Amino acid sequence: MDGPVVTSDAGGSRTDALAVRAGRVLALGEPAVRPLITSRTEVVRLSGRLLLPGFQDAHAHPVFGGLRRLRCDLTAATNAAECLRTVAAHGGAGWVLGGGWDSPLFPGGAPTAGELDAVTGDRPAYLLNRDLHSAWANTAALRLAGVRADTPDPPDGWIERDGRGRPTGTLHEGAADLVARALPAPDPGEHRAALLEGQRVLHAHGITGWQDAIVGAYLGHADVLDTYRELDRAGLLRARVQGALWWDRRRGAEQIPELVERRRRARGARFRAEHVKVMLDGVCENRTAAMEAPYLGEQGRGLAHLPDAELREVVTALAAADFAVHFHAVGDRAVRAALDAVADAPGSGLRHQIAHVQVVHPNDVPRFRELGVTANVQPAWAVPDAAMTELTIPRLGAERAARQYPFRSLHEAGAPLAAGSDWPVSDPDPLAAVHAAVNRREPGGASAFLPEQALRLETALAAHTAGAARANGFAAETGSLEPGKAADLVVLDRDPFSLPPQEIGRARVDLTFVDGEPVHRR
Repeated sequence: MDGPVVTSDAGGSRTDALAVRAGRVLALGEPAVRPLITSRTEVVRLSGRLLLPGFQDAHAHPVFGGLRRLRCDLTAATNAAECLRTVAAHGGAGWVLGGGWDSPLFPGGAPTAGELDAVTGDRPAYLLNRDLHSAWANTAALRLAGVRADTPDPPDGWIERDGRGRPTGTLHEGAADLVARALPAPDPGEHRAALLEGQRVLHAHGITGWQDAIVGAYLGHADVLDTYRELDRAGLLRARVQGALWWDRRRGAEQIPELVERRRRARGARFRAEHVKVMLDGVCENRTAAMEAPYLGEQGRGLAHLPDAELREVVTALAAADFAVHFHAVGDRAVRAALDAVADAPGSGLRHQIAHVQVVHPNDVPRFRELGVTANVQPAWAVPDAAMTELTIPRLGAERAARQYPFRSLHEAGAPLAAGSDWPVSDPDPLAAVHAAVNRREPGGASAFLPEQALRLETALAAHTAGAARANGFAAETGSLEPGKAADLVVLDRDPFSLPPQEIGRARVDLTFVDGEPVHRR
């Protein structure tokens, strides 16, 4: 009571009070709520703060994020020297694991083994970059993995080399697996702790549910399916979690029965895995995003992990097995291939989604609505940061760079929008992402990136609540505040609708509730 309530329902309504009983929304609006108050009622007065449905993240990797925080975390480093100092200060024995280094901090986005050797000595080191598409290995790690000058590049990645063909220490995409295979066996206890830490961080940002976008082994990260199942059975998983089972691009349709069995095993109280993640390309920063035309000044159009004909067969087979497909598609060629594959699949009512949609050809924008495909966007990336200005734009060129993150065009064309952070690739804070969606710049940023593609505040919030809940498969339970739905709620310390747009990012989460029970208090 005593504050605005945004319901995120289909009509975009607002009200001024909400009642909860037994974990469910009971009534909305002070005239309906006040008669329900008794001496045993706990009354939370908003005092002008904003109440809205709990945020949901449509694309995140909380176990990876938790592991990064528990290991050697380079996320805060602002230059190469800070990265190396952090590694040097990392204690313990055995492998140095972790990551979070930002590609623009190093020339060409490619740090060297020699730099790592100076601070690690003979301890092998394997550190994934911030976007989880490249790895930095030292000489000891390359030696243990048997990666040498005569090691061929895999079909889905490549090794950075010197003029004599010797590996220099950075491995892109599937090439990172060459070293990942030499890593020690995962520690289940560490993974349990990582998921609990990831859940704590997300709850602190008002997130009550998410989609884990890789449930399977990936670039040295172990399969997280059993970690989720264990915490779910123990009652420690408080959030609602949808898993996207990893599609092994080195195999074919013979893995579908295994995915069906993994889906069956995953069905629990708070966790299920009804989607399949299909990675179609990489990222623009290292020239692995699949583009229709070549990168400027470079050979090649990036990596297409699956040929178009095979992709259509895969999507058709997955749809026949009642799996919704969660595509990773960054480049315009990958986005088009995903849309083409959905168009060829039998109509089944499945809610397919394409995550990232960084470069989209204008002809493909209306196809999202026509095919019912959700645009799973990461608003925090649509800003003029160093990765954009120093690596991406110089490789795309001005014409293609102007097609990046077309959020408003997608929305106005009727595409369903869902928002995700891709944490730990970027900050999990939905309010920072909403700020970027509305302003197309980071808080305090001097210039906007393609401001004509900015979203209205109500649209950006809806993508983080109702839109993400729909993409996650939880719309019947959560995502909006309506009688009978779960009382997954977040209270902000201020009402962003009353702020100038450039101050939206200052809002903070005061309270987070799941099923009416507090899971975070600031």
